[in-house]
Amino acid sequence: MTTQNWLLPEHLSDILPAEARRTEELRRRLLDLYRTYGFEMVTPPLVEYTTSLYAGQSVDLPLQTCKLVDQISGRTLGIRADMTPQITRIDAHLLNREGVTRLCYCGSVLHARPAGLLADRELMQIGAEVYGHAGYEADCQVIGLAIESLALAGVTKVRLDLNHPGVTRALIDAYPPLNEVTSDIYTFLKDKDIASLISCLNNYPNIPAEIRLALLALPRLYGGPEVLDRAIQELPSLPGILDAIQELRDIVNTLGLDELGIDLSDVRGYDYHCGVIFALYADGWHEAVVRGGRYDNVSKIFGRARAATGFSLDLRKLARGLEPAQRSRAIKAPWLMHEELNQTIKQLREQGNIVVQFFPGSSQDVDEFEFDSELVFEAGKWVQKPLNA
Repeated sequence: MTTQNWLLPEHLSDILPAEARRTEELRRRLLDLYRTYGFEMVTPPLVEYTTSLYAGQSVDLPLQTCKLVDQISGRTLGIRADMTPQITRIDAHLLNREGVTRLCYCGSVLHARPAGLLADRELMQIGAEVYGHAGYEADCQVIGLAIESLALAGVTKVRLDLNHPGVTRALIDAYPPLNEVTSDIYTFLKDKDIASLISCLNNYPNIPAEIRLALLALPRLYGGPEVLDRAIQELPSLPGILDAIQELRDIVNTLGLDELGIDLSDVRGYDYHCGVIFALYADGWHEAVVRGGRYDNVSKIFGRARAATGFSLDLRKLARGLEPAQRSRAIKAPWLMHEELNQTIKQLREQGNIVVQFFPGSSQDVDEFEFDSELVFEAGKWVQKPLNA
C-alpha cells in the first residue's frame, strides 16, 4: 500500500538531525584523537567477497553477513557485518609493512539479524587496530585508547572487564576428545550454565579429574584482580594457562585501573580471539559499549600472519546514550541579492558562525538552531543585532 511506503525494515532506522549531528561530531573528534596516537585512517568498501569478509571466523560472522551474488563474477558477495577483517586484509595484503602499523576506520556495517531486542541491524562502527607487535604493550595501548574514547564522548564511570580464552583453550587441548564439543563448552561457560556444563562433561567419563574440576571452576573465577591469584591456585599449571594469566597480570599492573574486573568464563569470540579480550561497561548502558582484544595470525588467510589487537564500538549507540545535543546558536538573515549583505554573510560563515537566510514569504522550522541575532540594514550598512526574547 502506498500509505506504508515510509516504513523501514525491522531494526533499521533513520538518523534525524540532532542525532546525526551528535554522531558526526563524535566521529570527527574520535578520529582526530586516534590520529594523535599515530593511527592512519583507511576506508574499505561496503561489499566484498565473503571469503575475505569472514577472515577465518566460522561461527558468528557468517551468520551475521547479508549475502548477494555479484552480477559480474558470479561469486558470493557479503555486506560487511564487521570492518575488522577488512582492516586486517589491508594491513596484510595492501600495505604489507614489516613494522608496527596502526590503522583506524569508521563506516556502516549491516547485521542480518539484530544482536538483541533493542539492537539495530545497521551500526556505525568506529575502531582502531595495532598490527605487528605481539607484546602486551599493544594491548595496553588499545585498551587505554578505548577508555579515552569514552571519556572524550563524556561517558563516566567506565568499568574494564578482561578475559583470556587461552585458559579454556589449554584445558580443552589437555583432553583432545573435548574438541568435538568446544562450541558447547564455550556457550555454557559464557552463560555460566554450570548444570549444562556438568551434563556435557559427564559424557566423557575418562576426562582427567583436574581438567573437569578446572572447567567447572571457571564460572566462579570472576571479580577483581585477585581472581588471577585464585586461578593460579585452582587451575592446573598448564603452560597455556600460566602464559594467559601472566598476560592478564601484566596488563592489570600496567593500566592500574580502579574499576577493573576479570571473568575467566566470558569467552566470547573464542574462534577469533587468541589473547586478551576486553569489554568496557558504563552506567546507563545495558551491555558493553566497547569490545576488543587480540586476534594474532587471522591475517594468514591473506598470505601473511601478523600480530594484531584492537577495539571497535557502535558510534550510533554511543551517541544515543549521551545527553541530548544542545542547539547551535545561529544568525538570521534575509534573502536578498545584495552584494554587501552576501559579503557580510560570507565573512560570518568563514568565522565559523551559522547564518540561515530566510526565503521571502516563508518561515524557518528547525530543531537544530537557536536564533539569537539577525542581520539588519542600518545607517547604510548590514549589522548584527541581538534578537528580542
